[in-house]
Amino acid sequence: MSVKLIAIDLDGTLLNSHHQITPAVSAAVTRAREKGLHVILTSGRPFNGILPYLRELGLDKANHYCISNNGAVIHDAETGEPVIETLMDFEDYRYFEALARDINVHFHVLSNGEMFTTNRDISHYTLMDAYLTQTQLHYRPLAEMDSEMQFSKFMMIDNPLRLNEAAGYIPQVSFDSYNILRTAPHFVEISAKNATKGQAVALITEKLGLTPDKVMCIGDQNNDISMLEYAGVGVAMGNAADHIKQKSGYVTTSNDEDGVAAAIEKFV
Repeated sequence: MSVKLIAIDLDGTLLNSHHQITPAVSAAVTRAREKGLHVILTSGRPFNGILPYLRELGLDKANHYCISNNGAVIHDAETGEPVIETLMDFEDYRYFEALARDINVHFHVLSNGEMFTTNRDISHYTLMDAYLTQTQLHYRPLAEMDSEMQFSKFMMIDNPLRLNEAAGYIPQVSFDSYNILRTAPHFVEISAKNATKGQAVALITEKLGLTPDKVMCIGDQNNDISMLEYAGVGVAMGNAADHIKQKSGYVTTSNDEDGVAAAIEKFV
């Protein structure tokens, strides 16, 4: 098996617990690129939250791609322009905004690289997410939202204990119709049913004329499972939960132990 494409998750995978790329990981990615491999960053973040790391690794170039919003958008990594989008519409937004109010959790959404919330008492988790991903945040009541808007991702965010309780009230029909994932103790992320990292990696693989057996995917969270299952080489981080490790063919060291570098050295 000869790996030709590496798809790497950001938080908890490429980045250590201080949200940094370590020198060992940076060097391993550089060596892979020098061997002619395609390297794709794939994240739940919007493009603005990925861009600094594309630049740091020299991946913000022509004919390079990245994946944002858990697979909802594939971007040209040089310009940030969407290449393929799998979005939700205003009726989807209206449904989940009302559901969030009914189950009493905070809620924000991503549209065209910006973040919107109808919560006058803006959650500090929303503020944290906006800061971490370098995304402009707007408070906007429902009546003032543009009904022509389309959305890459919805997020229910709150205190983990509150979110644990509230998540049980999300109807099964919602899980059947949308891609709903718990990606952190304080985040439930919602996207279109076929907007997954695995589907996005598959589309890029086909675009590059490759096959799944030439692909290595590395991740640590629930939103990474689809790409770990798609790849010929699925690598779970040492800091991943056990059920994610069981979905992968190999487990590397943690994100604080240069796990991405160890995986690249082993398979590339």
